[in-house]
Amino acid sequence: MGSEAQAVTSTVAEVPLSRRFGRIWWIALLASGALVLLLGYTLVSVTILGVGVWGVNIPFVWGFDLINYAWWIGIANGASLFAAILVLRRHDLRTAVNRFAEGVALFAVICAGIFPIFHLGRPWLFYWTFPYPATFEVWPQFRSTLTWDFWAISTHAIVTSLLWYVGLIPDLATLRDRARRKAVKRIYGVFALGWRGSVRDWAYHQRAYRLVAILVLPLILIMQSTVAFEFAVTLVPDWHETRQPLHFVATGLAQGLSIVLLVTVLLRWGLRLERYIDEGDIDLLGKLALASALVSGYLYLDEIVSALLADRSAQEATFNRMTGEYAGLYWTAIVYSILIPQLLWLKAARRSTIAGVFVGFSIGVGIWFDRYSIIVGGLQMDHLPSIWRTYSPTLAETGLFLGTVGLFAALLLLFVRFLPVISMFETRHDEHQEKSS
Repeated sequence: MGSEAQAVTSTVAEVPLSRRFGRIWWIALLASGALVLLLGYTLVSVTILGVGVWGVNIPFVWGFDLINYAWWIGIANGASLFAAILVLRRHDLRTAVNRFAEGVALFAVICAGIFPIFHLGRPWLFYWTFPYPATFEVWPQFRSTLTWDFWAISTHAIVTSLLWYVGLIPDLATLRDRARRKAVKRIYGVFALGWRGSVRDWAYHQRAYRLVAILVLPLILIMQSTVAFEFAVTLVPDWHETRQPLHFVATGLAQGLSIVLLVTVLLRWGLRLERYIDEGDIDLLGKLALASALVSGYLYLDEIVSALLADRSAQEATFNRMTGEYAGLYWTAIVYSILIPQLLWLKAARRSTIAGVFVGFSIGVGIWFDRYSIIVGGLQMDHLPSIWRTYSPTLAETGLFLGTVGLFAALLLLFVRFLPVISMFETRHDEHQEKSS
């Protein structure tokens, strides 16, 4: 058991402790860094010039900012829920994917939090959404969805960070003990919180880890429902529907699973982690992604049935999304998020690197088009025909979205470089149990 544990530790720990990391990683980091610079430029432009540089106007008071916010938060919620369930169920899959599933959730929350802050128009006053004891007694407007976003994002960021960090503590201690440079040893030692691997340490760690995972479950449902209620509480015909929370929760889970599948396949190929992420793990992730796509397809069918039973204005607005000017968005979402994942019925496709990347990317793109269809297509046909307009994003909005994609990729690449992507202590524990049985 000692030699096996040593082999696990050496292989996984060598990645963040090595001085060189390969040309592909540097190329990817430079590309994502360029997009981060684009993000900084667009945020400075919005701060100086205001949200007028966006294409939003009546009736499209929400455009790319809300589309991308809802998309990123869906990724975060789906990945967090998946990681928390694996921790609580103690499923074997957790040793392979749990670490970077938690990372995906955290980085997506960071990207999502940018949009509500800059949508305020005066982002430097974002703290006004917090009910602090101000002497001038200007309190938050709790009927504003921006206030809901503040509480939801801040809570989500705290809990997701805790889930990710608590799981890292034993492995940070391993990196501390194996680091050869004194400065690196001290950095890992600070974040390891004095971990010594005693029975008491393990007991507290497992309790804390499961407690945070339990907190994630209601948080995810509330968080994703809050995003949906931002639409449902309005009087917009296509939004004022009780099915919205279920639609956002289910499609958000599909979205999170698709990105986890995409990242899993890429890391398995790029870091040569076939021993720790085997074909069975990829196969199971493919089955989960397929199941979530089937649930999303059922909800699309439910949307049509609900529209047939709704009042005339809701019917016209819903079917306008399917047949009107933005019909391409609706059907593209169905093709990418429901039809293409049907490839995963084939076992060879579920275990293929190329198919995993293709399907994972397709589902993520499909859900993005779904959010676009709901937000823009739903707003086009309101109760007043005189304000019916069309919407197209500006370069500033497009740059902001691409910038957040670059930020997400950069954070993920830095995580892969400096932290273990596979849970070493979980892997050692499972291999020990297999040998004992």
